[in-house]
Amino acid sequence: MGGRQLLFRSLKQAIHPTNKPVPGIATTMSGPILEGVLAINKPPGISSAQVIRDVQQQFNPSKLFRPWLDRERSKIESESHNQRQKRKVKARKLRDVKMGHGGTLDPMATGVLILGIGSGTKELGHFTTECTKSYEAVVLFGAATDTYDTEGKIVGRKAYEHVSRERIEQALAKFRGKGMQKPPIFSALRVQGKRLYEYAREGIPLPKGFEIQERPVDVTELELMEWYPGGTHSWHWPSLEAESAEKDLARQALPDQLGGTSPKRDAAEEATGEAVLKRKRSELNEGEASTTNGSLSKRLKVDEDASSDVSTPDIMPATIKRLSTQEGAQPDTEVAQPPKDAEQPASSDSKAALGLQNEETNNKSKPCPAPACRLKMTVTSGFYVRSLVQDLGVAVGSLACMSSLVRTRQSDFQLPTNVLQYDALQAGEDVWGPKVQALLEEWNEKKNARGSKPQDERTSSKAADAQTGDVE
Repeated sequence: MGGRQLLFRSLKQAIHPTNKPVPGIATTMSGPILEGVLAINKPPGISSAQVIRDVQQQFNPSKLFRPWLDRERSKIESESHNQRQKRKVKARKLRDVKMGHGGTLDPMATGVLILGIGSGTKELGHFTTECTKSYEAVVLFGAATDTYDTEGKIVGRKAYEHVSRERIEQALAKFRGKGMQKPPIFSALRVQGKRLYEYAREGIPLPKGFEIQERPVDVTELELMEWYPGGTHSWHWPSLEAESAEKDLARQALPDQLGGTSPKRDAAEEATGEAVLKRKRSELNEGEASTTNGSLSKRLKVDEDASSDVSTPDIMPATIKRLSTQEGAQPDTEVAQPPKDAEQPASSDSKAALGLQNEETNNKSKPCPAPACRLKMTVTSGFYVRSLVQDLGVAVGSLACMSSLVRTRQSDFQLPTNVLQYDALQAGEDVWGPKVQALLEEWNEKKNARGSKPQDERTSSKAADAQTGDVE
C-alpha cells in the first residue's frame, strides 16, 4: 500500500468509522482487538528497547488498545486460582500492551524497526532470521574504533590519502554474494555465558584461545552511492582514544586488521612488525638528534602506537572470506603510514576535562581530512553492517568506521511507504491512532490472504540460521 493510500485510509477511518470486520481481527463491543506487526521509523539517539517503551507509553492508556488489554485481563480472571498464582508476573505485565521488535537498531541508527504487538510477537522470528534488509551506511576512512562506529573510541589509525572512489568500487565486488562474516566485538553473541559487548565495555580479555567465529551471510546488493573527498563532508573521527586495555582487546579480537596477536597469527608477521618499529626508531634518532629527551620520548610513544596499526593489509580481509573468490589472494605490498595531520592520542593525565571538551569542539569545527562514502546494500538477516565497514577499510589498505546507518527496508516494510513516523506518537492518539489501525489491518489482511507466515518480497529462500543480537 502506497503512502497516499495509507493516509487516505487513515483519514477515512477517522472521519467515517466502520464496524465492518477485518479478516484476522476480532471485534468486541468496545472495538476491534488490534494486534499484529507494524514498522516505525526509529530516530537517532535512542535504543530499540526505548522505542518499545515510548510506544507502550502511548498505547497503554489509549482507546485503540483498550479492547486488547480487556481481553487479556478477562483471560486471567477466567483461570483457576492455581493458574492465576502461576501467572502473577504476567498479570503485573498486563499494564503494558505486549510488544517486541524484529531485529535491533543501534542507538545511532535510524529507519525501519519492526514491532510485534500482541500475537504479532510470534511472527518476529521471520524478521530476525528469514528476511532480507536494506541499508544505507556512511563509511569514514582513516581510523577504527572499538564499536566500529564514530560513537566509540579510536583503537587504530592508518593512512587514507590513497583511498579513492575507484579503489572502493573495486573492493566492493569482493563483498557481494554469499560468504562468511565475523560479528563485531560489540555484538550480543555469548561467549561462556557473557555477551561480547560486555567483554568490550568492561575491558575484559576474551577467554584464552577464543576467536570470534565467522557466520554465513549473503549480500544480494552492494553499491557505492556517493563519494566524499576529504574536507568536503561533515563527519568526524571520534575525539576519544581507547585505553591500552581496550586496544589490546580489540587487537585480540581483530588481529589481522589492527595488528594484534591470535593463536593463528604467523610468527613472520610479528617479526616484520618489530623490524618496522626498530627502523622507525632508528630514523627518528638520526633525524632529530637535537630534540630534547622529553619531546623525543613522546614522539617515540606516538610512533610505537602507530606502528602497531601498521600491517600488510590483505586485499581480502580476514573477517570476511568470500566463497566465490579463489583462495590465496596476494596481499597489497604498500605499507601504509599514519597520516601526518591525524589527531594524536590525548593523555588523560596531561589535560583537564574542560580542555578535552574544548579540543573536541575545535576538532569537529574543522573538516575531517579523510574521505568518506555512502553505500547502499541488501543483505540477509544476521548481517552486521559495521563489520562490512570495518572490513572495507582493511580491503582498501586503511581503516574505517561507520558514521551513519539507515535501515530503509525490512521484509516488505519500506521507508516511507508503510512505516509509522515516530513524531506521530507525540501528536497524540487522534493522529497516530488511525495510522496504527490502518497498518495493523493491512498486516492482518495480508496474513489472512497468505494463510501462513510472512513472505519476503525480495527473496523466498531462507537465510542462514543467524539470530540478530540485541546490543542494549
